[in-house]
Amino acid sequence: MIKLLLISLLALVVGVALALLIKDNPGYVLIATGPWRIETTLALLIFSLLVVFAVLYVVIRLIVRLWSMPRSVVSWRKHRKQKKAQKALTYGLIELAEGKWRQAERHMLKYARQSETPILNYLVAARAAQEQGAEERRDRYLQLAHENPGQADIAVGLTQVELLLSQNQKEQALATLHRLCQMEPGNPQVLKPLGRLYRELGEWNNLIELLPRLRKHKVFDRQALDAMALEAYTALLKESADADTLILIWSRVPKALRDDETLLLTYMQRLREFGRDGEGEPLLRNAIKRHRSDALLRMYGLIKGMDLTRQLIQAESFLAGHQSDATALLTAGRLCLRNGLWGKARSYLEASINAQPNADAFLELGTLLDKMGDRDTALACYREALRLAPCCEPPVAAEVDVVEHVTPAIEAPASVKPLSADKPLDAASA
Repeated sequence: MIKLLLISLLALVVGVALALLIKDNPGYVLIATGPWRIETTLALLIFSLLVVFAVLYVVIRLIVRLWSMPRSVVSWRKHRKQKKAQKALTYGLIELAEGKWRQAERHMLKYARQSETPILNYLVAARAAQEQGAEERRDRYLQLAHENPGQADIAVGLTQVELLLSQNQKEQALATLHRLCQMEPGNPQVLKPLGRLYRELGEWNNLIELLPRLRKHKVFDRQALDAMALEAYTALLKESADADTLILIWSRVPKALRDDETLLLTYMQRLREFGRDGEGEPLLRNAIKRHRSDALLRMYGLIKGMDLTRQLIQAESFLAGHQSDATALLTAGRLCLRNGLWGKARSYLEASINAQPNADAFLELGTLLDKMGDRDTALACYREALRLAPCCEPPVAAEVDVVEHVTPAIEAPASVKPLSADKPLDAASA
């Protein structure tokens, strides 16, 4: 408003100035051509030219407007429909947030073709159809979104994956993720659900192949990636069909993960099941030297190495500085039993019980005493093993007297040094 007022005042001042100038000196113009002569003042000529220019300008503009009117009408109608489409999109999003699935779907489809972002309309309509359990309509809307130009295949695909997973359609979601991964191999938003889906479906080999890309693009933090790798390799070790496959899988385990106790114990247990535990004895021995733990020591007493005598010597070396370690004593006792050294085995097992009563030591001692003919004490050891075993009920009252009666018989000796007088068990005794 102020700008218009200033322009009007300026025009008025210029007009007054020109009028005063023309009044004192109107000028003279003569135009002669052939028999024609035109005489007028300069001011009138200028005014006439301005009028002619104005008339021509208006006429030309009118002709141009009339010529472009059909196109303008089409553009106006298109703009009007786009405004309606934008309003319908807004209403649809609001209804989707409010849980009005049917209304949201209807608003999304009504002006989808006129919308500036038809892909968004179809994606929202697909979500609304999904909530109504209309999977066929959902898939049709996703297909329409995919067919629309706009380089939004990844967005459409990820939406499809999300909707499929919400319906627990994991196989279809995996197929879609494979297609998206071929289009953009390094897209973190594609790699993240792909890694999670491999875990849920137990596709451990595929997960292991995917791990380098997950690390490269920092899809998960290092701790989560290590946990995924351990889970995958542990599952593959457990699922191995034979010893050769088991050893091959272990050879693929990264060195940084081989020190994991759970993974190593799984490998050793599987070797035991295939009767090839001797091949893993050096690995377990070195692991104990690096990271001593009860679980590793216990496993060392269960495996059968290539050289049982050397394995026993190694187990006894683990007792250096740990003479009261119940697990190390149990391991040494088990290996003495395997070497046929009954006296030394009993010494170690009794020392393990005195250091910390445990079901394994009582069970091994009971077995040994049973072989030695001491059935009553062996029975008491078996009962004590049952009492100490996890998820087992304590012995009944009638058994307590027996346990208390044999307690002095299993007192540990003053020293747990190897008994040189012991001899290996002969075949007849065994």
